[in-house]
Amino acid sequence: MPQLHIQVSGPQDPALAGRIAEVASALTASILGKAPEVTAISVSFLPAETWFVAGQSVAAQQRRAYYWQVSITDETNTKDQKARYLDECHRAMDDLLGGVLEHSYIHVVDARAAAYGYGGRTQEARYQQAGQAAAVQTR
Repeated sequence: MPQLHIQVSGPQDPALAGRIAEVASALTASILGKAPEVTAISVSFLPAETWFVAGQSVAAQQRRAYYWQVSITDETNTKDQKARYLDECHRAMDDLLGGVLEHSYIHVVDARAAAYGYGGRTQEARYQQAGQAAAVQTR
């Protein structure tokens, strides 16, 4: 049940936002094993003139930048999976945006199951309920 928020430098572009969301969902499912039906994604655009890297605006550097944050339940993915995810997400954004600054960031937030959830329930509660249901089925 990941929540992704992706910020992109440049003007509002709903078509591009849709493509980014499709790619984000696909990569999050294929690499991190997260179910698309419970993946929430927001994409926002910020003016390149107000985004700065190394003291210069992104607009002055004539390349785009992004910040990609994905929150997942802690202990559900390995370091290798997360490393591959960062690599493939960066390559995808470079392709989608026609070249990006190296200093575009991806942050995988490993949130504790007892402090993270949706629909008013924590992931820990969902995990415990699934375990109880499995125990009942094996009886």
